[in-house]
Amino acid sequence: MIRVAAVGDIHLSPESAGALRPAFDTLGECADLLLLAGDLTRHGTVEEARVVAREVAGLPVPVVAVLGNHDYQSDLQDEVTAVLEEVGVTVLEGRGTVLRVNGTRVGVAGTKGFGGGFAGRSGGEFGEPEMKAFVRYTRRCADELAASLRSLREEDCAVRIALTHYSPVPDTLAGEPLEIYPFLGSYLLAEAVDDAGADLAVHGHAHMGSEHGMTGGGVRVRNVAQPVLGRAFAVYHLPVHTRPTSLVGGSATAGVG
Repeated sequence: MIRVAAVGDIHLSPESAGALRPAFDTLGECADLLLLAGDLTRHGTVEEARVVAREVAGLPVPVVAVLGNHDYQSDLQDEVTAVLEEVGVTVLEGRGTVLRVNGTRVGVAGTKGFGGGFAGRSGGEFGEPEMKAFVRYTRRCADELAASLRSLREEDCAVRIALTHYSPVPDTLAGEPLEIYPFLGSYLLAEAVDDAGADLAVHGHAHMGSEHGMTGGGVRVRNVAQPVLGRAFAVYHLPVHTRPTSLVGGSATAGVG
């Protein structure tokens, strides 16, 4: 069994320094890895990134992250990434990474993703160049996610996880105003997960959404935005299979704090 701790939308700043560290220090007792699902900072500044870095430096488990829209706000996403990587965080964008967990190869494929909406109520690559660029960017993120998941399968990962900031399904947006669904995620991300296969999909971004969802292909989706979880992190238990399948018996247990 692989124990996956996850949280997103922690929005740290100098004023909140140290808020999560006591809970994160307990991860060695309850989890095998920590996933950060974007919006780690408030405004995407280097100063805020250093706060995040101190919060996760030297943890007893490996940390894998994607950035969120807040982390892009100051156009310093590369600098934010560098600060996190300096303390050992693996920051993914359009690629995957393989972790060795208790002898099991665990693969995480990550992308920020983007919006566009969901089947029947989504944007399309038609009309103005701005609309075409909007949807093409989402499609590129989804294509890279699918390619990363397939690569992890070829690397014989017994567990594969899709990590995004934007949601792949509308299920986990329940509670958000319907009018903003197109800005919270895209069905293209779910298609990527279903086409390439995964055991779990984790995202953030939707602060008023719901934790539990599922893709059309049966992959469990979890919204781990901290305002949704109401705690420092959630832990999901993934069984190890000789061939990757969908999540079975996943559970969310409270983190400390």
